[in-house]
Amino acid sequence: MTQPALIRRDRLGEYLRTALSLAARGIPPLPLRAGKVPFGNCRTCKGNACGGRPNMKNAGPCLCASVCHAWAAATTDPRVLTSPAWASAWREAAAVAYHPGGAGLTVVDLDDAAAVTWARATLPPTCTVLTTRGEHWIYRGAMRSANAVRPGVDIKSLMSYTRYLGPGKGTMTALPDAVRALIVKEPSPVRSARGAVTMPVPVRGGGCPHRTPTYLARGIAMAEQRINEARSAVHTTVYRTFLAVLSAHGRCGCLTDAHVTRLFAAAQAKGESPRHCTDAWTNARTALGM
Repeated sequence: MTQPALIRRDRLGEYLRTALSLAARGIPPLPLRAGKVPFGNCRTCKGNACGGRPNMKNAGPCLCASVCHAWAAATTDPRVLTSPAWASAWREAAAVAYHPGGAGLTVVDLDDAAAVTWARATLPPTCTVLTTRGEHWIYRGAMRSANAVRPGVDIKSLMSYTRYLGPGKGTMTALPDAVRALIVKEPSPVRSARGAVTMPVPVRGGGCPHRTPTYLARGIAMAEQRINEARSAVHTTVYRTFLAVLSAHGRCGCLTDAHVTRLFAAAQAKGESPRHCTDAWTNARTALGM
């Protein structure tokens, strides 16, 4: 009569041990319920009424101790993983997942044999984990997540989760340009970011308010600092910084080639290639309708 309870406790211990092992390696885990999906939010967090967690896309004030907000609940803190607030989730868990981006990793999720064949012909070898339908290729480096980047291929990294299916085989290698390029949309034909980026604007009576040297210098310095201080998701940080600079100064004629060169130099010092810098700049301009 006690056998089901023993099995449940054994499974609970296995999942929790796996989670603690991942956390010790700097990989933030979380439990998944039946169906390989995260647990639903508690009453306070339902519908994101709490404002969301501080580490979500739109940062919020929620400090809920429960397993709420899906991937954003993943943590490397063993005190949280073993806390009473997480105990019921572990008792009902059907699998363990992790947040790749939180560990500075990217998972190329290959859902079928055709996708695996494509990866073997296109991507550099790395740590590989077998799945029920295909393979996970795990690279060192984080990027934006995206589904269906090509048939049978999803990218799991920042703001995403993936099931933990074991340590895999092979040596993990650096995230290649070929994977980053999968989520870059073809830019509209626009002038290269290496050229002049000054924009004509309607005359509104009086000089541009940004033309004070102090204002513009402070803005460029802050942009360089933001890129320099990036500890992860450098590609995303560069794009968002470029977007912010163009939003503030791109239409008023303030920016010069010297300013763009400084921003590109800061990005390349963090490991971005010239092509990535140009793509990020072009995509930011396109997003702003420039």
